[in-house]
Formats: sequence, C-alpha cells, structure tokens
Amino acid sequence: MDSSAQGFGAGRAGRLPAARLLVAALWTGSLWALGYIAAPAAFKVLGSGQAGDLVAVLLTRQAWLSIVCAVVLLVLLQVSKDLAPVRRRFLGWLVVAMLACALVIFVGLQPGMAHLRVLAGEAGVRASPYWTQFAVMHGVSQLFHIAQSLLGAWLLVRLR
Repeated sequence: MDSSAQGFGAGRAGRLPAARLLVAALWTGSLWALGYIAAPAAFKVLGSGQAGDLVAVLLTRQAWLSIVCAVVLLVLLQVSKDLAPVRRRFLGWLVVAMLACALVIFVGLQPGMAHLRVLAGEAGVRASPYWTQFAVMHGVSQLFHIAQSLLGAWLLVRLR
C-alpha cells in the first residue's frame, strides 16, 4: 500500500473519534446551556407566561437536536471499527438512555404541561386548579433533564 493510501486511512480513522466527540459535546453542551443558563435567565428577565412560552420553544428545539444527535452518534458508533465491541455497545446504550430521557420530556411531559397551561387560561397555571399537576410534571421533567445532562457528561468522558 502506498503512503497516500495509508495517510488517508489514518486520517479517516482519526476523524471518527473526533466526530463522535463533537456530536456528543454539541448535544450535552446544548442541554447544559438550555437547562442551566437559558431557562433560568428567561424566568429571571421575563414574566412567567412569556418565559414559559420561550422555554417551551427552546425545549422543542432541544428535543429535535437530541433526536438528530442520537441518530448521528448511533450511526457513528456503528461504523466505528476503532472501538472494541463491548465499549461500542456501552456507548450506544448511553446514547439510547439520553434519547429516552429526551423523548419522555418531549413526547410525554411537554404536551401535558402545554395542555395544562391552555386549560389554565390567561390567569396562568399558577393561579389555576391545575398548578399542582403542572408542578409535578415540571419536576419530573427537570429530573429527566438532569439525568440526560449527567448521562451526557458520562458519554463525553467515556468517548475520550
């Protein structure tokens, strides 16, 4: 094999770990930025209703980003021959667990909370009989976000 072919192969093999790490960093970093910087800032600056609307839009975008990053990472892991099969499976399970957290929030909790906000009307959910149910769903959503964030940190460490 000539040196140019070896150089291409070595470069390609080096790109897969970098690509995996980049996608995982984008995903995990966006979780941290939204959950621990943007959402609290929105509620500090805006009224509760406006902040809730803004964060709901951001969470929807975050969910789609999570889905895309999970699919890309799973494909990258599948084609990564530089990883031992056991390690590749473990990393795949971390990605699936993160995706599951995102889907619980996006498909299960967000629509329910949005429905409660609509039922509450203009007075807002805090002033409605739905407040307790909303607060419980919100708390569960936060727990899944924390879990997803911690799984993301674990994924980043294990990808190194």
